[in-house]
Amino acid sequence: MTTPIEFANSGNGLNADLSKLDSIYRLIIVAGLRSKQLVRGSHPRIVPNPLKRKNTSIALEEVRQGLVPFTTRTTNGTGEKASVAE
Repeated sequence: MTTPIEFANSGNGLNADLSKLDSIYRLIIVAGLRSKQLVRGSHPRIVPNPLKRKNTSIALEEVRQGLVPFTTRTTNGTGEKASVAE
């Protein structure tokens, strides 16, 4: 299994400090939640790159830069859910 640091340095385009994220899956979950907020009318927290205007690309970049605050909470010991602050 790939660690977050190995994944960030693997040339996939993220090249980010993922130390705040416990897994790559958390990155995808948080970016997905943020992308939904953007679809519903939230304003981007970054100036979007003209070549990458899709909400998912914007959301991934915001998470990569640490601009999306999120918390995790346990649900009866069965797993964790992430929530993104608006």
